[in-house]
Amino acid sequence: MRKNSAKVAVGAGLPEVYPRLWRFCLVLCKDRALADDLAQSTCARALEKANQFTPGTHLDRWLFTMARRIWLNEQRAGKIRQGRGLVPVEDADIPDHSSGPETNILAREVFTMIEALPEGQRITALLVYVEGQSYREAAEILDIPIGTVMSRLSTVRKTINGQMTRTKDEG
Repeated sequence: MRKNSAKVAVGAGLPEVYPRLWRFCLVLCKDRALADDLAQSTCARALEKANQFTPGTHLDRWLFTMARRIWLNEQRAGKIRQGRGLVPVEDADIPDHSSGPETNILAREVFTMIEALPEGQRITALLVYVEGQSYREAAEILDIPIGTVMSRLSTVRKTINGQMTRTKDEG
């Protein structure tokens, strides 16, 4: 009975979580086509392994963890190659309909800065600042100590603040 309810919960929750999952995959891959493939692989794996999901818990965290593990396994196996360049934010199709143009411009600038960060910092920033995961939840998803999450985010804040200050001084 639990297996069936878990499969129903995963199947019903995937459409709602999919845009966030795809965005997470895009940050991992830095390539739209690879993000599509990774998100689809994650959904397929989630449906296959649905009996391992506990209904009533956080489907998004479970999927993010699964996507990251698939990505790492594919990297290790040599199936996915990085270095194909960054995806321009304008091409990422991550609209924010709730704010004005000035906010969108600033968000685009900050997101571009985040995209240029090293992978560990970039993924940690996405999970905490964009997806709203707590430090503890991000640590669990990334399988790292909470202190590492805190350190990465501190570095991200300093880096972005320094870039924003330089940009403001130049303008």
